[in-house]
Parts: sequence; structure tokens; C-alpha cells
Amino acid sequence: MDISPLVWAVSLGLAGTLLLVDVAVVARRPHVPSTAECVRYLAFYIGLAVLFGIGIWLTNGAEYAGQFYAGWLTEYSLSVDNLFVFLLIMGKFAVPKAYQQTALLIGIILALVFRGLFIWAGAAVIGAFSWVFYLFGAFLVYTAWKVGREGEAGDDEFHPPLILRLVQRWLPATQEYHGVKLTVVEGGRRLITPMFVVLVALGATDLLFAFDSIPAIFGLTSEPYLVLMANLFALMGLRQLYFLLGDLLKRLVYLNIGLAVLLGFIGVKLVLHALHENEVPFINGGEPVAWVPEIPIGVSLGAIVAILGSTAIASIIKVRRDERAAVTAGEPTD
Repeated sequence: MDISPLVWAVSLGLAGTLLLVDVAVVARRPHVPSTAECVRYLAFYIGLAVLFGIGIWLTNGAEYAGQFYAGWLTEYSLSVDNLFVFLLIMGKFAVPKAYQQTALLIGIILALVFRGLFIWAGAAVIGAFSWVFYLFGAFLVYTAWKVGREGEAGDDEFHPPLILRLVQRWLPATQEYHGVKLTVVEGGRRLITPMFVVLVALGATDLLFAFDSIPAIFGLTSEPYLVLMANLFALMGLRQLYFLLGDLLKRLVYLNIGLAVLLGFIGVKLVLHALHENEVPFINGGEPVAWVPEIPIGVSLGAIVAILGSTAIASIIKVRRDERAAVTAGEPTD
């Protein structure tokens, strides 16, 4: 794709404007958004992503449009998994509902920053070293195996990362929330608030998820512009999705298994791509492996839709079956 600096500037400018509007809305009135508000925003953001893909189709062809949609769906599914961890963090630190919007918005901004840095670094590395696709593919297959071992979702325990444990150990903190303030002065001492700890937890989570999401999307498209826009659209509306779904996120009991299959599929696709453009001397003498097939983007997009759809349907069937069994046994249900 030949993307002019003007298109880059306009795209980033519009995305930045939407983010600033979101920040302004939350800053002006921290609140728990209504279902109608969440649905309106979510429909708007999803509609924008669909229209953007159509625009790519009209200006650059179906191949690039397919790459965008595949990348967007993949990033969106990984973002939902990220959102589930956000839900655990909010519960762990008992964040008041009215302040969760602010925490989520900052968490999403941090995700944008981290993913932007990883996109820039990933594009630079791929441009210089084609063999990095082997590393990306192996990493995604390993991640898929690790996620798949977790099996059904439903672990209500939040396991704090190292940086969060260090913050909690070394920085004096107050036990009470003071609005959305990060620090307060009590007894002549500057103390961090629980909100500060929550944001550290969200930032650390964002960083870990960026390690998974960026190699995954580079397995679907090597166009930095599409990678960036897919990530931007995947993160738009997550704040509203959090409040819209709430505990329903916990009903996606097979989310881990679905993500494992998805990441494994993209990991294999990356390895096949690396073999097809091989330059590593000890593999086929440094020559491309001609007989290795490339998975077309249409097949990739279909596989992603099928994997995510099957995950959602299987989760719904599982939850309803368990609820019926609980009712039959006379047990209380959520």
C-alpha cells in the first residue's frame, strides 16, 4: 500500500479527536454509562470500522480490505480477553463504579501507546530481518499452547505482575479512594491512592497483551497502516463494551480455548509465510521452500470468523446447560 503522509496524518488526527472527545466526556462527568449510551457508542465505533474497511476495499482492493477485517477481528477478540482481566482488576481493588470509566479510559490509552511502540518496532524489525516471522510464529504457537492449557475461563483470581507487586511493596499508600486522584497528602506524607495501583495493574496488563497482539496481526498483514488502524478500531468502544457486558464476559467460558486456536492458526500461518520467503541459510540452503502453501487472506478471515463464532456459540450452550443442571439440582444460579 502506498499511504501518503497526509492520509497518515488525517487518520491519526481523527482517531486522536475521537479519543479526546471520550476523555472530555469522562473528565466532565465520571459516571456509570447507561445501556443505551453504551449501545450507541459501540454501534458508532463498529460502524466506523466497517466503513473504513469498505473504504480500503474501494481504494486499494479486496485483498487489503480482507487483511484489515481479519486484523481488526483478531485484535478485537484479544482486546475482549484483555477486558476480562480488567474486570478482575476492578473487582480485586474494589474500584467504585463511578471511577471505573476513568480507569478504563486510561488503560485503553496506555494500550494504544504500548501497541503503537510495538507496531513501530515490529515494522522496523520485519523490514530488516525477514526471518523474524519464524520467531513471531513460534512465539504465537507457544502462547496458544499456554493459553489453551488454562482451559475454560472462570479463574476469578487476579495474579499481580512483578511491577505491581513492587509498587505495592515500596510505595506508601492510602487505603481509601480519593476520587480519581493518584496521590494525596495525609499527615504530611505523600501517599499513592488505590487508583494509582489500579492504573499500574492495567498498564502492566496492557504491556503483556501487546506482546501477543502485535505478532498476531503481523501474521495477517505486513502493512503498518493497516496494523495501526486495526488496533485503533479494536480499542475504540472497549470502555462501553466493559459496562455493556459486565458479568456477561464471564459467560465466555471457552474464550481461552478459542483464543488458543486463533493464535495457533496465525502462528502456523506465520511459519508457512516464513518458509515461503525463506532466507535462513540452514533451511533449504537459504532458498524459499516453493512447495509450502501460503494461506490466502480470504481463508484466514473465514477461519477467524468461524473460530470466534464457534467459541461464542459453544460458550452459550455450555452456560445454559450448566444453568439447567443447577436448577434441576436445586442450586442457586447467578
